[in-house]
Amino acid sequence: MKLKFLTIGLVIFFCFSSHSQVVAPKFGKGLLNVVGKDSTWTMKFAMRMQFLGIATWDKGTDNGFENPEQNFLVRRARLKFDGFAYSPKLRYKFELGLSNRDISGANQFTSNAPRYILDAVVMWNFHENFELWIGQTKLPGNIERVISSGNLQQVDRSLVNSRFNIDRDMGVQLRHHFNLTDTFLVREKLALSQGEGRNVTSGNLGGHQYTARIELLPFGKFKSKGDYSGSDLKREESSKLMLAVTYDSNQNAVRTRSNLGSYMANDVGFYETNINTIFVDVMYKYNGFSLMGEYAHRDAKAPIARNSDGTETGDIVLLGDGLNLQTGYLFKSNWEVSGRYTNINFDDITARANETQYTLGLSKYLLGHKLKVQTDLSYLSVDGGTDELMYRLQMDVHF
Repeated sequence: MKLKFLTIGLVIFFCFSSHSQVVAPKFGKGLLNVVGKDSTWTMKFAMRMQFLGIATWDKGTDNGFENPEQNFLVRRARLKFDGFAYSPKLRYKFELGLSNRDISGANQFTSNAPRYILDAVVMWNFHENFELWIGQTKLPGNIERVISSGNLQQVDRSLVNSRFNIDRDMGVQLRHHFNLTDTFLVREKLALSQGEGRNVTSGNLGGHQYTARIELLPFGKFKSKGDYSGSDLKREESSKLMLAVTYDSNQNAVRTRSNLGSYMANDVGFYETNINTIFVDVMYKYNGFSLMGEYAHRDAKAPIARNSDGTETGDIVLLGDGLNLQTGYLFKSNWEVSGRYTNINFDDITARANETQYTLGLSKYLLGHKLKVQTDLSYLSVDGGTDELMYRLQMDVHF
């Protein structure tokens, strides 16, 4: 509650400050833009909300569906501040999550406090095409994770992302780009992070996490950073393609999903093992058509958590492979149809059932991703388990 009042107070302060100029932007461009009187700093303040309704059914023994369940919630509610400080070469981003889903996960390692902070990062363009990032933000992992949840093509991300993504962490990143030819762009991203996930206050429990990603754009940049946004809202006039590979190694990790999942506690503290994750992804767009593909693979040096005497604790690193293929077409009326195929194969050691999900989506973009309504229908097939049908309806509003 104190955080909410503080945020409101900051907004009021900036609005009435005699030392700044307040510019009211168009809808979708933030609630307000603040420029310092001497132009040495700027701030854009924005907010967004997602309202979600879900209905699920289990597949019965007679091939019918039973056990209906419904849920209505504020899926995301966020405040975002970004701009530059002192120089346009020193940018910052600060994002807060206020919905229950945003702040969940409090534990002893976060001082039992809600996890309000999503991003708190500064980005310094210190030399030519080199940029240094310092703080907490998303690691350069799979493309679906790095795309903002407000810019997704369907209601939410796929099972591949939920099982294998490497999410946010605290650390430093070095980013660079260059052109091989006039149109062939190459982007390199390196990260060194704590390896424990976001908002951890207890220090480094295990080792460190190392992430490297390279992106190849043979036909040049996408319009309006469309390679990091779902759907071809800009209707690329020529083919645009991004091919990328990420390798992530979390040394002496203490959680079952690298920097996510449950902590592998044992009789001497924590079980530690090296967890490696590989992502290969592609993004293609042309004239309203879009295609995104992702492959993920995770392995670990010794995936079964043990006590000092060799007995098993019950925790196992979530190992396996995932494939996600997603495509869509945006009509001139700004209605879009999309489809997704997702397949997860867990290693036998995890004792987890393999999963396959098929999703059909429909979206209406009233003002791009800033104001849209999305719905999808998914069928989940679980090997040896209970299949599930899920329907979702969601509205996005971004100020």
